[in-house]
This record gives sequence, C-alpha cells and structure tokens, in this order.
Amino acid sequence: MPDRSLDARRYFAGEGSTGEYRPEPLEYEVPREAGAGLDGIDLAPEMDHSEHIHAVRAGEVGSVHSWELVTAVDGPGTRMTVFLAGCPLRCLYCHNPDTLRLRDGTRVMADALLDRIRRYKTIFKVTNGGVTFSGGEPLMQPAFLARLLRGAKEAGVHTAIDTSGFLGHSLTDEMMDNVDLVLLDVKSGLPGYYERTTGRPLQPTLNFGQRLSAAGKEIWIRFVLVPGLTDDPENIEAVAEIVSHWESVSRVEVLPFHQMARDKWDSLGMEYQLEGVEPPSSEAAEVAREIFRAKGLTTF
Repeated sequence: MPDRSLDARRYFAGEGSTGEYRPEPLEYEVPREAGAGLDGIDLAPEMDHSEHIHAVRAGEVGSVHSWELVTAVDGPGTRMTVFLAGCPLRCLYCHNPDTLRLRDGTRVMADALLDRIRRYKTIFKVTNGGVTFSGGEPLMQPAFLARLLRGAKEAGVHTAIDTSGFLGHSLTDEMMDNVDLVLLDVKSGLPGYYERTTGRPLQPTLNFGQRLSAAGKEIWIRFVLVPGLTDDPENIEAVAEIVSHWESVSRVEVLPFHQMARDKWDSLGMEYQLEGVEPPSSEAAEVAREIFRAKGLTTF
C-alpha cells in the first residue's frame, strides 16, 4: 500500500483543497424505502412525494440512520443514541460517513421513535441517563428534532444533542428549552484549520456556543485530536481559549483520532485523506488535555 501521509499533510496545509462545500438539495428528498430497517422501530408508511414533504415540514417523519443503547458515551448514564441522517460538514476524519446524506437514511415516524424512547424510561431513571440525538447532524432536520425533543421532555427523559453547531441558528428557543445538554464538537479553534478540517467556516459554531452559554445551557465540548490536522498547539490553545469563556461548559473531552472508520469510507467509494495518519500517542493526548486544564476546564 502506498504511503499517503505526505499527501495528507499537503491537504492539511491547504494544497489541493479549496475548502469549498456545495450542499446537495437534500431538504425534501425521500429517504430509502421502508424495509431497510431500524431494529424495534416501526418505519414510516408509504407516501407520495407531496405527503412526504408535508410530513417533513410538520416534523412527523424524519430520516434516521440507526440507534443504539450505550453507557458512558454521548452523555451521562445509559443512553439511547439516535443517529439522524444528513450533515452539512465534510470532516476529513468523519467516523460516520454513512450518515452524511439525508437520502441515505430510513424514513421513521417521530411517534414510533418516541415510543421506543419511552420504553427505556426506567433504565434512564436508574442510571441518570436519557436520549441523545446525534448524526450526521441532528439540526439538519429541525422540525423532526423539535418534535422528538418535545416528546422526550414530556415523557420526563433527559435530552442531549450532539452537534457541530454549524446549524445552531436552526435551534429555536423552544427547542433549547427541551434540551438538557449539548455535546458541542469544536473541530478547531483557528478559522483556517477549521475550514480545512470541515469545509465550512468556524464562526457559526462560535456564535452557537456563545448563545448556549448566555442561556446557561450545559455544554460538553468535544475536540478530536488528529495528527497533522488539529494537533498544532496554537490550534488547541485557540479552542481552549474560546471555550473557557463559555461559562456553561462543564466538561471537555479530548478524543484521540482513530482509523476505525476507514473501511466505511472505502465501502462508500469515498476518497479518504487520512489513510497514512497514525493515531496520536497517549502522551500527545495528555499534553492536549493539559492545555484545556490550564484554562480551568474539567478535561478528560
């Protein structure tokens, strides 16, 4: 296998990358037909295009990739993590590239998904857990997400969203009232690094973080440490400086890059720029964590 690490480094430096992203016209595309399957959740019935558009606008139906029940991941306690399809970012290290396109999800009725969430209320209560809406990017489907958040809160379930913040303007004040925790993925702290990493600008995420902090909404920061891409000490310092000013940040997680998604990229026929990049050492990850701790942030 050829050594592609040099090519990756050049890409990180901006050579061969325009940083441009042209979104697909996804808003009302019909996801794959019912029958693709989400274990234990009834799928949406057959609809014609106009019925589907109406249901999407009402938040009655959405495009979902999968769900799983996990502990100590995606928020406190045992959680049902629901992966919604569709994302406006194109992160070079994306570990769920199969969730990027809205049309590749499965049509699911919000009420059916809420029925499944309610089934785990006892587990959530005993473990101080709840439901996390992830992706993809959950704010890609704001009407569907709003209905899910409202239904979960009415059922007394702790709610979290895992988001890049790029579409933070789509989170209405009413939706925010129904969110207990935001897992905010801050990909980089310097605009150039952020755009090379995601293909999108940094500022929307900063605006969203500031808005959450002003509202007193609890935030867990997630930062993925990728050698040659996000691990520049100046970049890490910039992230730490930014989030240290958000008073509602209660936790920072430094997540070392891994190669577990490489097969997904290959199976999807997508070009993977990180083929030759090794995961950071445990020492490098700890150095990054110390940068956040120096700003008074509780960091793991």
